[in-house]
Amino acid sequence: MPRVAADILTDPPPPPADERIVYGPEPLQFGDLRRADSDALAVVLHGGAWKATYNLIHTGHLCVALRDAGITTWNVEYRRVGDPGGGWPGSLEDVLRAVEHARALTERLVLVGHSAGGHLALLAAARVQLAVVAVAAVCDPATWDHPAVPLLLGDARPPEASPLAQLPLGSPAILVHGTADEVVPFDQSKRYAEAAGAELVPLEGAGHFEPIDPQSREWTAVRDAIRTLAAVRPSRWVNPRESRS
Repeated sequence: MPRVAADILTDPPPPPADERIVYGPEPLQFGDLRRADSDALAVVLHGGAWKATYNLIHTGHLCVALRDAGITTWNVEYRRVGDPGGGWPGSLEDVLRAVEHARALTERLVLVGHSAGGHLALLAAARVQLAVVAVAAVCDPATWDHPAVPLLLGDARPPEASPLAQLPLGSPAILVHGTADEVVPFDQSKRYAEAAGAELVPLEGAGHFEPIDPQSREWTAVRDAIRTLAAVRPSRWVNPRESRS
């Protein structure tokens, strides 16, 4: 039978990482490091509707492929809905703590997030002004009609939980999204990219999981986006917030 990209969720685990690095005292505050010959580091945040049901194993395959392409990766776990301390704002707090830890490893960081992980990556990038590749990201939870949103945010849906509401971003961003995504609609990334003046890479006819499946042809768009931002020194970018002050 032909490969279905969603199989990435149930594929056998990838080979072990080079090192598991703990970034906090909680059991789920760790990440798997895979080293390449590079001084830039991609901090990878898995998706899964912010639920404890899903973990970092499935994005490990992407991290292996990125490592083989010369990109060092840190595949980060974080507390999710269903984990003690997970959900909102605990999941974002974990991501920010992981980013702070990653900065002790290198100054050249690129945040990479898929789906709900893309949501957290965009929020973290807005807080700390880091380059970000957001893949099939939830860019505005208030307009994503999915039962995971009230589980994360309750009925309030605060604006600080919306990447779209945090613009201007203040750092470079590339959004990669399948035009046939039935999980997180393409319009989520389209509206964010238009409002942010960010680069949008539409994957014609692709669904939700092709961009993170190294066996698909679409995943190379993610690889190339990470390569693009990893090659840019942070000093070349100007924070719009600071430039207006």
